Amino acid sequence: MDNAELQQWIEQVSLDHFGVPFTHEALFNRRLTTTGGRYMLKSHRIEINPHQLEAYGRDEVEKIIKHELCHYHLHIRGRGYRHRDPEFKALLQKVGGSRFCQSLPDGKGRKPQPYRYKLVCKSCGTEYLRKRKMDPKRYRCGRCAGKLALKTISNE
Repeated sequence: MDNAELQQWIEQVSLDHFGVPFTHEALFNRRLTTTGGRYMLKSHRIEINPHQLEAYGRDEVEKIIKHELCHYHLHIRGRGYRHRDPEFKALLQKVGGSRFCQSLPDGKGRKPQPYRYKLVCKSCGTEYLRKRKMDPKRYRCGRCAGKLALKTISNE
């Protein structure tokens, strides 16, 4: 499938499921690795990950297209287009789009990061593993509300 066929497909899905035409550009982006697609706010362009089409077929990619079209149509209308907005969630469920895309089977996605930090509660000793460094003064223990201490895990 090429970009012209993708453009027609997205225009047809927009008309069938949203009742409104998609009037901007749609194309494949082979550099996308951890996401199924994306909607560009300034240009209103939709980019789709072609690896998803190769791995999971048209049905799964159509769900991704519906997801991106939800962003598109809500943003154009000035409504809540972000993932956390109730309008986005309601429209996504109504049209049958996917909330998340499936991970690619051949490891083309993001590589898992090792745990590098440990938060230890000073009161009860509960440990929380973290991949990113964080400020322990801003948080409390979830079990006893005690203060936390940050420790670096040595990867030997």
